[in-house]
Amino acid sequence: MSPVTAMPACPPAIARDHFRRRLELETDCADVAAALEAGPPDFVLLHAVGSAAAFRRRHLPGAVHLPHRLITAERLAAWPADTLFVVYCAGPHCNGADRAALRLAELGRPVKLMLGGLSGWADEDLAFAGEDQSGGGQS
Repeated sequence: MSPVTAMPACPPAIARDHFRRRLELETDCADVAAALEAGPPDFVLLHAVGSAAAFRRRHLPGAVHLPHRLITAERLAAWPADTLFVVYCAGPHCNGADRAALRLAELGRPVKLMLGGLSGWADEDLAFAGEDQSGGGQS
């Protein structure tokens, strides 16, 4: 028996529920990029970390800069209550997007985490907005 099969796979119904739940909570860079390219997004893309200067240098196209520590009910009042927020941060080494997602959920807002953050966006060779619009794996 290999290390892969030493622990048996769970029943398909459990796997289905698990992966459905993950897709309800997460999205990825390619799906966000496709949605942005298709036209006005049906979500708010939220850059959840960093300074205003860092945001000006490089962020995802169409993103709103609202660091997780500044998310309040008052700031969110600018969007209808059913607005989906897609949050991202620097990348897998950063938990700012998780903090933003938690805060949004605590405030009763729908939210998904974009896996990979800025690092994932660069790895997909997608274009950035801002003063430094380079992609191609640069983070």
